Amino acid sequence: MSEIECPKEFRCKQQDFEDLCEARDFGLDGYIKCREDTPLDCAFALSFGHDYFCRCPLRVFLAKKLKK
Repeated sequence: MSEIECPKEFRCKQQDFEDLCEARDFGLDGYIKCREDTPLDCAFALSFGHDYFCRCPLRVFLAKKLKK
């Protein structure tokens, strides 16, 4: 976390990782699929066609390694 600049001030950690954004691992390293209603409100959202992907290193780690 010390190497990540978080515009949301690590709100996920402050809430003990209980209130995470909705996302799903789809197999691509470094990205997860964002399933939020307003993904463009997030600095880590990346638009691709009709989908949005999350590239937050902490959120990606939580989804891929801890299955959260």
